[in-house]
Amino acid sequence: MDDRVAGILRSEAQRTQPDYLVYMPGSLDGTTHDTGNEHFLVFDGPDGSLMAVWTQSHHEGYGDHRIVFSRSEDEGGSWSPPLRLAGPAVKGEGYQASWGFPMVTASGRIYVLWNQHRGLVDFHHQMTGTMDGRFSDDGGRTWSSPQTVPMPRGPYDHPEPQYPGNWIVWQKPERLSRGKYYVGYTRWLSPRVRRPLATDGAGKPIWWSAESVVEFMRFENLDSDPEPKDILLGFSAWGDRALRVPFYLDPLNSVAQEPSLTPLPDGRLFCTMRTVTGYIWYSLSGDAGETWCNPRPLLRRDHGPVIEEPICCCPIYRLHDGRYVLLHHLRRDGLRYEDSAHNRWPAYLAVGEFRAHADQPVWFSASRQFMTHDGVGIGPTSRTDLGVYPSMTSRGGQDILWHPDRKFFLVGKRITPEWLAGLSVPPGPGAPPACSRTEIR
Repeated sequence: MDDRVAGILRSEAQRTQPDYLVYMPGSLDGTTHDTGNEHFLVFDGPDGSLMAVWTQSHHEGYGDHRIVFSRSEDEGGSWSPPLRLAGPAVKGEGYQASWGFPMVTASGRIYVLWNQHRGLVDFHHQMTGTMDGRFSDDGGRTWSSPQTVPMPRGPYDHPEPQYPGNWIVWQKPERLSRGKYYVGYTRWLSPRVRRPLATDGAGKPIWWSAESVVEFMRFENLDSDPEPKDILLGFSAWGDRALRVPFYLDPLNSVAQEPSLTPLPDGRLFCTMRTVTGYIWYSLSGDAGETWCNPRPLLRRDHGPVIEEPICCCPIYRLHDGRYVLLHHLRRDGLRYEDSAHNRWPAYLAVGEFRAHADQPVWFSASRQFMTHDGVGIGPTSRTDLGVYPSMTSRGGQDILWHPDRKFFLVGKRITPEWLAGLSVPPGPGAPPACSRTEIR
């Protein structure tokens, strides 16, 4: 690497003013095969360390996605070189592996599961795959051989059984359902069973109209430390009970994706999700995720304005003090909500607080810009995504958002009490409203 490139990398890594630098690619142009870094999930290791898994590649969709693992012994100050768990080191060396996610069992075993492409493309090669996994019993230093986790076939899969399903788990599973790991995921319908894609004025198919729904899975026996091939999965909001959000050009079509879950003080689960309506939608479960209410638009408060979001993920996280933060974006002037290349910066946060007697049980403050890069792209495809496909940790009273900066650098940024000061949430109602709950499906 010449001094010019090294200087650009050092400077660009600091553009969003991060507090932690986890990974810096070795080139700007992709010659080091590591300039795509995304789906960045940082978690608490069983030994007190911080650990992380992410999807690395030349760039997203290039065909060389791999799952890598790293650990930090000093609270995120320094990180081990990434260890490749699955997928090719370079394009052409095997089938890619995408969207890994971690879980730690009661004994301290670390599982990492992912979407393993098998060479057959149904919806897209990044999403069509089996669920595969490995585990480590020594803090991530050595790993078992990969195995396939059985996933049942459903009504939204390709009719021919050799084709795997089309799915992504995008956030860390948490112990949200009867002490077991539970997570929402996106299910894309096979082109063989979905509604036709919408078309634009020129008759060109619109990619973002591809039919998708939100479903949930629970890992039933993980604390028994099974082999990956013996992991038992339970499902809810599955098949014809999946969560759907109408697509504006075809209301019988659904575009609901990338669910984010958090528990509420009254025991319910609260779920935000990405749509292409121009704002966030949400759903609730009152029975540990067994059933979910019909999704509805997310408001600042009951009867208040919607919370804007172009086509991008919109996670909600619980802070260490019991409040919540919602990460989202605003439509930039002159752009359509569907413009995923230019709307994903700056990144904003809103504070959420529980309102026991409200119809919508979490109310939100105004949004404040959390970070920006002023529209400067980087990497082989000059990405500008900011704060997308992140995760959060809360340790020792510190809340840290870990995120891929432009799907290139991996960084962490503290959400401090000082930064949150002044983001006030409206007070809630004093008594339950007359119609306080959407009918459970």
